[in-house]
Amino acid sequence: MNYDAVRTVLTEERTKLVHQLEELGATESGDLRSDVQFGDGFADAGAATAERTEVLGLVESLKGQVDEVDEALAKLDSGTYGMCAKCGKEIGTPRMEARPTSVLCMDCKTRRS
Repeated sequence: MNYDAVRTVLTEERTKLVHQLEELGATESGDLRSDVQFGDGFADAGAATAERTEVLGLVESLKGQVDEVDEALAKLDSGTYGMCAKCGKEIGTPRMEARPTSVLCMDCKTRRS
């Protein structure tokens, strides 16, 4: 496995995810910026609440993906990238190529679900 290529893919993915967070009005840490508004009118309160709930859900999902990428980058740095976090066996190149942020081998992932 070419770890430099993996690092490039992960870094590009992280940049893309952080950009998406910014577009939603959130910081890299997943917090909404104070300048984000969801409607001011009383009649729009329900719509504003629905929009805020949707945005918060998207931000939470994106933040989780950033965390997964950060974990994969940390594993690259520590030399444990591609090793199952549960059983310690090698995850396998095909799975790592398909999902570079994988932390579980297929056996452990199947048992976990």
